[in-house]
Amino acid sequence: MKALILVNGELYRPDVLRGRIHTEVFDLVLGTDGGARYASICDVTPDAIIGDMDSLSDFEQQGFGNIEFVSYPSEKDETDLELTLLYAVEQGADNIVIIGAMGGRMDMTVANILLLTHANLSSCRIELWHGEQTGWIIKPPGEYITGHPGDTVSLIPLGGNASGVTTQGLKYPLRDEELIFGLARGLSNLMEKPSAHIKLSKGLLLAVHTPGSA
Repeated sequence: MKALILVNGELYRPDVLRGRIHTEVFDLVLGTDGGARYASICDVTPDAIIGDMDSLSDFEQQGFGNIEFVSYPSEKDETDLELTLLYAVEQGADNIVIIGAMGGRMDMTVANILLLTHANLSSCRIELWHGEQTGWIIKPPGEYITGHPGDTVSLIPLGGNASGVTTQGLKYPLRDEELIFGLARGLSNLMEKPSAHIKLSKGLLLAVHTPGSA
């Protein structure tokens, strides 16, 4: 099952996001608190809205009609996005797209990215869409990235070093090397072919793909 999650951050390049959304088929659409406001902009209808509802007034909630609200107290250990992701998995989602996860609060942006490594979400493929950019986690043994020559690909280790990293189809190759957590060596590589292969033996890589025209 494929799910779309609308988060209450910055909706960067909504026209691009709307076009991307319309090329996909989503079985489940979830609003994360105030992120539900983006439903009309993206031309989708939420199946449920998750969170403590501190960003949606009673009047706005009434505007969503009979949509299900899954409410939590404002004082809790999890963020609204974390709760929404866990809810999506409980509904059977194994492929999740998140939009609106970036924004003006640095702490929330970092936390939203790090949620991609959540142990209870390890069975899912989760993508962050930010305009035409896509971010996701690459796990051992690795995977292919599709795109176009000139696209930018960044590989950033999360949670520790990533070892045994070997790349094919990128301008600056890595050959069974280690990317050190906290260093920026893996940023801003370039695709030389329509497909690139990333291999790793240990660790997690945050991959960010940016089309060359972006």
